[in-house]
Amino acid sequence: MVKAADRAKNPARSSVWLEVRAPRSGGGPSGLDRDRIVAAAIRMLDQEGLSKLSMRKLAAELNVTAMSLYWYVDTKDDIIEYGVDTVYGEIDLDAVDAAGDWRDRIRVLALDYRRMLVRHPWMSPSAGQYLNIGPHAIAVGRKIQEAIVDTGLPMDRQPSAMSAVFQFVYGYGTIESQFERRAAEAGMSQDDFYGESMKAFRNDPAFVEALEPMAEILDERASHGSVSEIWDRDFAYALDVLVAGIDAMVARESGPGPAPGPAPRESTGPGTAPRESTGPGTAP
Repeated sequence: MVKAADRAKNPARSSVWLEVRAPRSGGGPSGLDRDRIVAAAIRMLDQEGLSKLSMRKLAAELNVTAMSLYWYVDTKDDIIEYGVDTVYGEIDLDAVDAAGDWRDRIRVLALDYRRMLVRHPWMSPSAGQYLNIGPHAIAVGRKIQEAIVDTGLPMDRQPSAMSAVFQFVYGYGTIESQFERRAAEAGMSQDDFYGESMKAFRNDPAFVEALEPMAEILDERASHGSVSEIWDRDFAYALDVLVAGIDAMVARESGPGPAPGPAPRESTGPGTAPRESTGPGTAP
């Protein structure tokens, strides 16, 4: 068994994917395996978040003893790390391959990544705590790299372009997922929560002067449609801006030549979308 103290000594090499786990003697509980444990943990994480996950509660969910789990995993961190890689597997890499040129592949990857982050609000904080070197995470990373390589940017510019797109998606999906959870915890729809919070914000005399320069854009957002439509519209346009920016940088790196690629277009499907800030603690 890998001790937590052992991992603390060498955090740069701390990952279930780098550790060789010695098999236990005998047999584990009937009907239980690692995949079933991880699937149950993901359901619990989706419903209750990271702070509520425990080996005891997970065992109760599976109707086994807590000790039974240790046939398959050594720590709760192991389960979360397996869970992180499992949800990376929700990104449809076949759809990425079928998308065509690098622009469309980036759009499909970004859209699926955003959707995954919104489905699993615990994923954002978890992704930064682990090395993300499981098979699904590596497969997604490879597709991202292939798309960026095909932009034609020189090697020393490719990591920056990758960061521009996918750190944006990470941040956008994180804010969207947390706003959705905050509304749910308040027992409200996103539309009602947003409307009530904006009304309170804008009607507070302490904010009237500070909000005056923002009044036009706040009015536009309030008139646009549902919160989900705002998420999608803003994400689609912001992603197009980033793709157009990569096109422009490719043209700059290559010097005089033909105009950059196709003009930005609308999202290839529902669920793409960032937003202008409407103040602390509010979104979209």
